[in-house]
Amino acid sequence: MLAIVLALASAIGYGGSDFAAGLASRSAPVIQITLLISVVSAVIVAAALPFAASPGPNMAALAWGFAAGLGGTLGAFALYLGFRHAAFSVAGPLSAVASAGFSVLAGLLFGERPTPLALTGIVLALPAIVGVSVSAGGAADEGDEAGAEPREGAATGRQAAGVVYGLVAGACFALLFIGLDRAGSDSGLWPVAAAAAGELAAALVAAVAVRSFALCGGRARLLAAVAGAAGSFGTILFFIATQHGFLAITAVLTSLYPAVTIVLARTVLGERLTALRLGGLVTAGACVTLIALGGAS
Repeated sequence: MLAIVLALASAIGYGGSDFAAGLASRSAPVIQITLLISVVSAVIVAAALPFAASPGPNMAALAWGFAAGLGGTLGAFALYLGFRHAAFSVAGPLSAVASAGFSVLAGLLFGERPTPLALTGIVLALPAIVGVSVSAGGAADEGDEAGAEPREGAATGRQAAGVVYGLVAGACFALLFIGLDRAGSDSGLWPVAAAAAGELAAALVAAVAVRSFALCGGRARLLAAVAGAAGSFGTILFFIATQHGFLAITAVLTSLYPAVTIVLARTVLGERLTALRLGGLVTAGACVTLIALGGAS
């Protein structure tokens, strides 16, 4: 049960992070936003590291953590580009479906055997994520009238690009989940620190490659800082969750983070919450219940 609670809390962190980062990326270069997020995340993880007593890291755990961090940053690049071109309800949920699917397959290959009830919840989670991903009107989804000038912070309306970027992001996020899971629980938060280092390294390489070091605007900086803080807490909570439960379960529950992004997009931006999205949210609640019951049985 602890793993379920932690995974859901992680989903809240990731969902809030993606929403803030998505807004920031619509008014500033993606690489600048990702670099700032990586810096904030690394600082928070470094501050938390002394509170997680451990005998010290081993090379395998650090390697898995670093690989997870690379996956996280590459996924972030793809996801934020998806947010730049399409509604939040396109790229985000598609990335979640891909990351959940790959993580479940990996868990089963690693020998995990969730209960039949929990497996039912896992299977039910995939259409739930698809349900909240259904986009009815492209750019109009964000509250704009058809034919009206897009307001500041709106997506470009290139839905196909949003889909592609979302799927690429999902594959990279699966590497994040799998890497943190395989890092094990014998090294405290060192694997998370290695992941933060990997994220920062990837962001720095990208910034050097395109020579993009200029600071973005004040609002974008604030949003990026919020995204970095929320994302770091999401990663820490997910890592702890994997130590108390199956990857196939924790990754699926964490991958429900688009529900948080959708609710925030509805509340803050006025994106439409269609009947299919509502159905997806209800189905997501049912899948969490089944997984919780299966974990308790």
